[in-house]
Amino acid sequence: MRLLFGDQLGDHFTDDHDGRFLMIESRAVFRRRRFQRAKAHLVLSAMRHRAAELGDRVQHVRAETYADGLARVRSKGLQVVHPTSRAALALVRSQPGGKEVELLPARGFVTSMDDFTSWAEGRGSKRLLMEDFYRDSRRRTGVLMDGDEPVGGAWNYDKDNREPPPRTGLDVPGPWWPEEDEIDEQVRRDLDDWEASGEVAFLGADGPRRFAVTQDEAHRALDHFLEHRLEVFGTYEDAVLHDDPWMAHSLVSAPLNLGLLDPLDVVRRAAERHATDGTRLASVEGFVRQVMGWRDYVWHLYWHLGEDYRHRNALRARRRIPGWFADLDADATEAACLSHTLAGVHAHGWVHHIPRLMILGSYALQRGWDPAELTDWFHRSFVDGYDRVMVPNVVGMSQHADGGVMATKPYTSGGAYLDRMTDHCGGCRFDPKVRVGDDACPFTAGYWWFLDRHRERFEHAPRMRQAVRGLDRLADLDALVEQEDRRGSKAP
Repeated sequence: MRLLFGDQLGDHFTDDHDGRFLMIESRAVFRRRRFQRAKAHLVLSAMRHRAAELGDRVQHVRAETYADGLARVRSKGLQVVHPTSRAALALVRSQPGGKEVELLPARGFVTSMDDFTSWAEGRGSKRLLMEDFYRDSRRRTGVLMDGDEPVGGAWNYDKDNREPPPRTGLDVPGPWWPEEDEIDEQVRRDLDDWEASGEVAFLGADGPRRFAVTQDEAHRALDHFLEHRLEVFGTYEDAVLHDDPWMAHSLVSAPLNLGLLDPLDVVRRAAERHATDGTRLASVEGFVRQVMGWRDYVWHLYWHLGEDYRHRNALRARRRIPGWFADLDADATEAACLSHTLAGVHAHGWVHHIPRLMILGSYALQRGWDPAELTDWFHRSFVDGYDRVMVPNVVGMSQHADGGVMATKPYTSGGAYLDRMTDHCGGCRFDPKVRVGDDACPFTAGYWWFLDRHRERFEHAPRMRQAVRGLDRLADLDALVEQEDRRGSKAP
């Protein structure tokens, strides 16, 4: 019997197995931690849809815990595709009652664990740079390659994909949306009952469902993106529009992370759009880099860097996440970018990568919030958030808590960046050009406050030296530090 976790729901996890399957829903997962409700709905709906597709071939168990569910299974042995989290791997390795567990190689990623290990060991003392990993992956798979050279003559077109948002909005069709069915209705009734009984509490809202829960839905969402939105995607992938939360993004991260799409198939189909239809190469390459570059890179670092990586806190950030932020209370803050982003997470369990990194993550970094607590919050609050996703992304990329293993500089900025790359600042009561006083932008002030606290660490870092020297030009630095010390984690 093959055990299928809730993120192993596509045919590429089942098509080589002729026997029966096991799927387990654990109520305790939702009791122990407060998840965004749209995420709980999405995962349960996806699992129940897959169970319905597999029919008599699956034993679908609803239990208090995974261990309880496994105890009900009479099979002497289990076959498991390598789980995506350390906790799940420990669970299957510690089966009681003499059950034998056959652990199959991981799936759902372009690069195998063995290939990554070979690449990493071949680096010697060199840093495990994502760009180098990405190029190696393209060479091995042939994606966007012309013989031994990259299509178009360049490996990376990121410099062409940094345009600020157009004032008139994007001229692009909206995303494809799924339609809910009776399985979704039952999931919502179950979640309502659990909340009403007081045994489970959730964050945010639930509905209508925005993300695919079946392979058919996932492929329809991907097809629509490739046909109507990929061309524009790259140009504005780092931009933010207040009235357009989706912009030209693919919205396939959730179905990819549920295992409903094979990422190698996804990037090959994207590359084909350039080859056959002439879709803008910079947009295609940017999307391919996200899927087979960054997504795979983060997955492999999760395992390669070890269990202790999640506990790193190089900047000694100890402040607790305040309740207004943790509860997704968009009305608690007058900062337009923070309010809008928290509202998006509350409503959908999703905002794209720039609000995650340069609004939510940057603000937390500036305030000195505990990176482990923030990692857990991102995991619970986003529909595409999993342990293996958020540990490297938050600890390493967002909070610089690993001291520079993943990124050579902290990803944070003052209000000027947000003023350029979003349309939030024009309608905000704070001024991105002001750092001290009632109108001081919390990001502009917070940026200098952060640099001042960590001056000694960054004053000799090549990519931070110039920024730190800017502190000496601030005549109002003492007043700024006193202002931000008072504000702390209060909602701006």
